[in-house]
Amino acid sequence: MICAVSEPLLSVVAVLALLALLVTAWRHPRPLVEAGAALGASALVLAVGAASTADAADALERLAPVVLFLAAVLVVAEVCGRAGLFAAAAAAAGRLAGDSPTRLLLAVVAVATVVTTVLSLDATVVLLTPVVVAVAVARRLSSAPGAWVCLRLANSASLLLPVANLTNLLAMPDLPLGFGAFARAMAPTLVVVVLAEALLTRVLVRPAPVAAGAAPAPAPASAEEVGRVPLVPVATVALMLAGFAVGSALDVEPGWIAAAAALVLLLWALPRRMLDAGEAVRAASPSFAVYVLGLGVVVAAVADTAPGDALRALVRRVVGDGPVDLGSTSGLLVLLGVAGIATLVANLVTNLSATLLVVPLVAPLGPLAVLAALIGLDAGAGLTYTGSLANLLWRRTLEGTPAATPLGEFHRRSLLATPPVVVLAVVTLWATSGLA
Repeated sequence: MICAVSEPLLSVVAVLALLALLVTAWRHPRPLVEAGAALGASALVLAVGAASTADAADALERLAPVVLFLAAVLVVAEVCGRAGLFAAAAAAAGRLAGDSPTRLLLAVVAVATVVTTVLSLDATVVLLTPVVVAVAVARRLSSAPGAWVCLRLANSASLLLPVANLTNLLAMPDLPLGFGAFARAMAPTLVVVVLAEALLTRVLVRPAPVAAGAAPAPAPASAEEVGRVPLVPVATVALMLAGFAVGSALDVEPGWIAAAAALVLLLWALPRRMLDAGEAVRAASPSFAVYVLGLGVVVAAVADTAPGDALRALVRRVVGDGPVDLGSTSGLLVLLGVAGIATLVANLVTNLSATLLVVPLVAPLGPLAVLAALIGLDAGAGLTYTGSLANLLWRRTLEGTPAATPLGEFHRRSLLATPPVVVLAVVTLWATSGLA
């Protein structure tokens, strides 16, 4: 039964429900608490009428394929990690680097870009980053630059493919682009962004001295596995990536393709006791799936109340009331404004929430505006810890290791790096895309 509540109070309830979920993400409680918070917050906004059942159903319908993909790709990444794929990649980067910090940084940039693009940003921060730290310490090199660039590229390098970031998948219904067209439009932008992130890391991150006898961070693979390339996971991931491209042409959701890859890898890994059934379920993170669905319902409530009205007014102020030629110089300013709004909202309410709020508002301007928004939602989400759930995962992953970054230092680097990366990305998108 829906309670009769005034409009201002509906807005307060919606904002408080969203804040509760953001605090939950920051605290990262036990899975049952995480799921309970999402269910409670969504039930609250429905009970008071801040979100209608129709809006909630629409949000769940939009999010369901994304959640399926998330659960499946987390299992794929977990099996790849236990098979030693990330350890092998980091070890190869270490061998290429030798005793050169610069070569190690460049090798990590290449590996992190590939991992983020193919297996999504969570795999980069949770599975790749620890072995990068371990390899650097084992070679008596500072682990700080490699760990930092893993985080930066987890956000920034997720621009290339729809499957690299949940924000991209959430935006796809508002984009008249298939898998290949999306990649072609964003490829030049990705190249510029990756080069910029590598250069900025080299400038901003001062390598910390490695103390004698310092212990390396724990790696998810045993010593004998490091350097060995696990062929089955590599082949499965390659086929999964090809399946995304083919499935896009056939209108097959990437979640089903990722689920098939996860099943193949589980059938391979379970008999080898790399993990058991319980660990496979935990790898899929069902509590986080519930969290994402609950977040969608709460964001629908925010969009339907005063904060949503304020955001719509801000977007109108930036894009104007008349038609916009996005290929013109004035169009570039609009795209920069769109990316700026997306960056601001992402860092206030996380990029997942921001995608649901911002993308539908800029979609009428055309695909170029949506891609500019994704630059803010992906690369721009590196501005603060709250910009991306990947940032929080990275922080927890490195806690207690040599590469752990103090809060103030994190934001000093981010404030210096993120704005120029976003601006360069938008200018490159505007200059190279034929979508205007």
